[in-house]
Amino acid sequence: MSTKTAYLAFDYGASSGRLMLCCYDGHTIDLEEIYRFPNEPVWMNGHFYWDFPRLFHEMKMGLKKAASLDVEIAGIGIDTWGVDYGYLDEDGRLISNPFCYRDPKNAKAMDEMDVVHPFKEFYEIAGLQKMDFNTAYQVYYDVQHRHYILDCAKTFLFMPDLFAYFLTGRKACEYSIASTSQMLDARTRNWSDALLEKIGISREILPEIVEPGTVLGELTDEIVEETGMKKVPVIAVGCHDTASAVCAAPLESENSVFISSGTWSLMGMEVREPIITEKSLQYNFTNEGGVEGTIRFLKNISGLWIIQNLKKKWEEKQPDVSYMLIENEARSAERRHFIIDPDDARFMAPMNMVKEVQNYCEEQGQGRPETIGEIALAVYNGLAEKYRQNVVDIEEITGKTVDVINIVGGGTKDRLLCAMTAASTGKAVKVGPVEAAVLGNVLMQMKALGQLKDVAEGREIIKRSFPIETFN
Repeated sequence: MSTKTAYLAFDYGASSGRLMLCCYDGHTIDLEEIYRFPNEPVWMNGHFYWDFPRLFHEMKMGLKKAASLDVEIAGIGIDTWGVDYGYLDEDGRLISNPFCYRDPKNAKAMDEMDVVHPFKEFYEIAGLQKMDFNTAYQVYYDVQHRHYILDCAKTFLFMPDLFAYFLTGRKACEYSIASTSQMLDARTRNWSDALLEKIGISREILPEIVEPGTVLGELTDEIVEETGMKKVPVIAVGCHDTASAVCAAPLESENSVFISSGTWSLMGMEVREPIITEKSLQYNFTNEGGVEGTIRFLKNISGLWIIQNLKKKWEEKQPDVSYMLIENEARSAERRHFIIDPDDARFMAPMNMVKEVQNYCEEQGQGRPETIGEIALAVYNGLAEKYRQNVVDIEEITGKTVDVINIVGGGTKDRLLCAMTAASTGKAVKVGPVEAAVLGNVLMQMKALGQLKDVAEGREIIKRSFPIETFN
């Protein structure tokens, strides 16, 4: 271990979080999961919340675990899902648990704001896809219906920024996570006064925006004493997990398309400047911030969230249902014509995903899928068709011909979906690495601490470190 440099990467997803130990020996990176914990939104009194105190407690438990290892840690990075946030009062205390982006209030807020401020006014500045969970709609809800919270709020922070603040005491918003908000000007890459005025939020509570690769500060004395860690620097990486995943995607050219595949499928191209046109608006594409000044021109597609929730429902009667079983059942399903639109609002947060898929197919005149395989295949068919259409749209908007699709993230384990993506799009599909978000997190830590020149060098390290499989 003495010849390796070790980093800690916290990766928070919508269903679990984990702490990964990442070691670089000058040639390759190896990973070890040292702590994992569940993360599910809590349904309470008609709303979905994140249990932030518990999630922060789990972060400290992970640090305790890391401190018990005989490893000197060079840095700590944190990545999470986008859009969600919390408020601090004048004493730096969290005012209330953050809402989960699947909360039903968001659709109401979007409809209310559309009446007074048409979406096009936002798109022309922010360049973000219209989705009811965008931070702008959530904050608009706060302004209209939770003014008592804003009366006490002195600081606004996104989820990874909240974690970093309670570790270091530094209040800052990292660029890639802030870019998911619909409150930034995509061209200037800073808060938009025009959009903030439409939403009704004061710029005074919004901290400075820092770039990925910024050292935020060291662990506070309190955290050091509680966890046993040394004074380790905490680094703002690509704090949006998709920004980290794309950072680690071994893209081969400017014509490569990425799919960060997991609960969501984030599919698009890495470009240098935002693409905000009538066509990108019509096709509902988004411009989110990446690392090293890049823009992630992409579309959010509901990904394996639907399969995950089907599995939970099936497990109630059949505890041994696994993802491999679901995949194999889909491969062997006799009736193969079922297909859903995975982005239909009914699949956002239903109480019974099985019934929603069945009802959708019936309502569309397809008949009713009954078996595990038929129901799962309806989802796979829907995702593969979304990917195909997205490639067509990207080529039309950018004028480029897509050469390769790079799939990274947990969804790479689903070989059926990877094969169906190649078949539906007619493009070569390269798969891996699985732990893209963690690896992108580490690459930006390495760059911040001078161990890496740039992302291009980091992507070469990843190619040496992890197998990449091709589907044609």
